[in-house]
Amino acid sequence: MSEVPGISTAIPREPTGVLITTPTGIQSMDELQRRRWIVAGLNITTWLLLMWGVAHVMGAGGWTVLDYVLFVAFAIGSPWTVLGFWNSVIGFWLLHIAYEPMKQVAPFATAGDLPTPITLRTAILMTLRNEDPARAFLRLRTVKASLDATGEGAHFDYFILSDSNDTDVAVTEAAAAAAWKHELGDTSVTAPRITYRCRTDNTGFKAGNVRDFCERWGGDYEFMLPLDADSLMTGPSIVRLTRMMQAHPRLGILQSLVVGMPSSSMFARIFQFGMRHGMRTYTMGQSWWVGDCGPFWGHNALVRIKPFVDECHLPMLPGKPPLGGHILSHDQVEATLMRRAGFEVRVLPIEDGSYEENPPTMLDFAKRDVRWCQGNMQYIKLLDLPGLYPMSRFQLVWAILMFLGIPAWTMMIGLSPLAAWQAQSIADFPGGLAAFLYVAFFLMYLSPKIAGLADAMLTKGGVARYGGWLRFVVGGAIELVFSFLQGAVSTIRTTIFMAGLALGKSVTWGGQSRDAYGISWRTAINDLWPQLAFGIVICGALYAVSPTAFWWSLPLTAGYLVAVPFAVVTASPTMGRLFQKLGLNGIPEDFETPAEVKAVLGGDVGSPRLPV
Repeated sequence: MSEVPGISTAIPREPTGVLITTPTGIQSMDELQRRRWIVAGLNITTWLLLMWGVAHVMGAGGWTVLDYVLFVAFAIGSPWTVLGFWNSVIGFWLLHIAYEPMKQVAPFATAGDLPTPITLRTAILMTLRNEDPARAFLRLRTVKASLDATGEGAHFDYFILSDSNDTDVAVTEAAAAAAWKHELGDTSVTAPRITYRCRTDNTGFKAGNVRDFCERWGGDYEFMLPLDADSLMTGPSIVRLTRMMQAHPRLGILQSLVVGMPSSSMFARIFQFGMRHGMRTYTMGQSWWVGDCGPFWGHNALVRIKPFVDECHLPMLPGKPPLGGHILSHDQVEATLMRRAGFEVRVLPIEDGSYEENPPTMLDFAKRDVRWCQGNMQYIKLLDLPGLYPMSRFQLVWAILMFLGIPAWTMMIGLSPLAAWQAQSIADFPGGLAAFLYVAFFLMYLSPKIAGLADAMLTKGGVARYGGWLRFVVGGAIELVFSFLQGAVSTIRTTIFMAGLALGKSVTWGGQSRDAYGISWRTAINDLWPQLAFGIVICGALYAVSPTAFWWSLPLTAGYLVAVPFAVVTASPTMGRLFQKLGLNGIPEDFETPAEVKAVLGGDVGSPRLPV
């Protein structure tokens, strides 16, 4: 590992060379290892108990080929749910039972609240590719105004890094950058505050864009803060993160907890309502045991540039696309390489002025999902990377399993009519155990949402932040139903895409839709007819074989049958405005809007009167 000027590379170790603490020296490695063994034990035990129950059900009447297929599919599809359950349980315990949870989860965070002067320079990057320039520049202007209002703005410079290949978009970006520089009187050639650069190609995609910045300008800065076109962060939040990074030179990446922004889209409102309260317990629980080998989401995070440049260069994957070539989901790979280099990767698991926008429709969400799918499946070729920490390697495996489990569940649902028919021929079929496992697994699947709802209810003022009890309870019920319907639509789309990956099909990367807009019935049918056809065949077969099995299946299968109207209704601007008017599925910023969020939703970003 290369030396970092001014930073000691001496990490406390036992005489045998074993690390005593994490690289920052603020957390015992023995304590982290103990937590990881606890989590591993809980997950493995729970998974084995589930598999024992499923084996007992499947083996009733003797094992068949169908039983073996279903058993293997469940074995592949269930671990993600089991870990989500325990992350949520641990997170809930930390938030409501444990003593000083933030000291256990994020001992580095106290440095953020100390009035330490900022002495190191940070480059704030916004990466663009055929996005709406006005929208993107408004966000970056808002970030600057908020930072300037803290009194620490002089330590931050701004880079607009464009990969736009649409000529009109690129011209508009350049004009917007020039206008902003002129407005600020930014005439310096050697050290400009605002820099715009448009690449002539997008080699390496976003990762290549950021790498190009590092090679050209990275030596002038200690940290970089990558932002996406839909990102927004408040000045106080950025200052706190900077103070934490400044206080702990062995902190390589510090990821903020990114939450959704207020939206007029019904789909986005419901989706981010569930994500908002569910992420709090889940992320607390995950951070408790992941510790220094945390995730990186590629944006809204502070990154130490020197080790990033020296140690986090992405390899070219062998073979041809879609799984070969440039790495698409680069962020988690960079996190593992940063940890391998001897620097911690941490998440600050609290809501603290870090925002993004969520897809406005079901179709946009599905497109984003398959982009992530292709990138995550590339990790298969990285599992043998030398020198990775076991926890970092586990993070890659887990990212792969996230998507491998989807076709496994689709296969189980597709074979459910045959399973129901087979069960009818077994005289002593354990129906009670089967029903118990079904309900128990559903509760585990819903545990992040249940824990999040309970957390808000038990936190002083928690429900009030969501508009009061009536809105909160109704919104929670709507989101639970929504999650099942949306999940069904996504699983078929991802399963079809994964089959296409095997045949060499790849995603197209470009700009994303951000604003609410309607979907026509024709568009929905053209995009979602596979879900509808699958649902009609499976539900029809289930009803013919066993009406009871059909009714039990509806939480899993109803989404296929209503995929088309679900997409149309949740994208409807009329429904979005109605939800907005009633305050349904609103997030805290809907009811108490920070100045920065107001600015990007139509306020004046020129005013420096923003909260410090």
